[in-house]
Amino acid sequence: MAPTRTLLEHALTAGVTALDTAFNYDRYAGHRVLARTAGEELLGRFEVSTKVGYFPDGHSLVPDRLRAAVEQTVAELGRPPDTVLLHNPEHDPAQLTAACEELAACRWDGLCRAWGISTWNPLPLLGAATDLSAQPDVLMVRAGLAVRGAILDSAERLTTELGAGDRWGMAPFAGNPNDPVWAGVDATVFLEPGKPASPVQAGLAAAFALPAVSRIAVGTSSPQHLDELAAALRYAAHTPVVDDYRKLLRAGTER
Repeated sequence: MAPTRTLLEHALTAGVTALDTAFNYDRYAGHRVLARTAGEELLGRFEVSTKVGYFPDGHSLVPDRLRAAVEQTVAELGRPPDTVLLHNPEHDPAQLTAACEELAACRWDGLCRAWGISTWNPLPLLGAATDLSAQPDVLMVRAGLAVRGAILDSAERLTTELGAGDRWGMAPFAGNPNDPVWAGVDATVFLEPGKPASPVQAGLAAAFALPAVSRIAVGTSSPQHLDELAAALRYAAHTPVVDDYRKLLRAGTER
C-alpha cells in the first residue's frame, strides 16, 4: 500500500526520515505513485532505498535489465535513489557477481549513492560472489523473532564474506505486526528489566539485535502504529538475553 502524503508528513514529525520501496511494488507503479504523492520537496526530505530484480515477466539479474530498472527508477522518482539493492538474488546465485558489478557501476555513474543486496534467505548466496571489484555498501536481511537461527547465522556470515559496509533489517513481524501471534509473544524478556514497552515495541527492539542491524524497514499505514514503532527506538535489547537466545537456536538446529 502506497503511503499518503499525510502519513509521510507524520513520519517526519515522528523522526522517521528513510523510506524503503522496490521497482515491483504497487504493480510496478510504486515509484511513480510515491513521487506524485510526496512531491519533489517532501520526497527530498527522505532517504530513499529501493530494490531491483523483479520484472513483469519474472525475476532476473541480467545486468542490462537491472541497469534499465535503475534508470527508470531515477526517472520516476525525479532523483537518484540513495540506495539500490539487488532484490532476492538467491533466486539466481550464479548471476550474483555480475549483478553486483552492475549496481556498483550504477553508483559510479551517479544513478544511486549506494548499492547492496536485499535477501530473504542468505544461505544460497554464501560463496556465490567471486572476484567482486567493489564491496556492497549494505546487506538487507530478515530480522527478528520470526527468523530461524540458520538464517540469522548466514546473514552474519554473508556480511563478512561480502565485506558489506552496513547491515539493515526487514520484516521484523514476518510481514504482519497485527497477527494475533505477536500479542502472545512476550518479547519484553529481551529488554532490560523494568523497561515498560508494548509487545510491538519490544519485538522491534529485539529485532535490532537479531541479527545486529543499524535500521529496520517496517510497513505501516497507520500514524498511531508509526508512532508506536518510532517510540521503540528508545529501547535496546539486553545483550545477555540475546546471546542466550542465539545459543538455544543453534542447539535446536544441531539436534
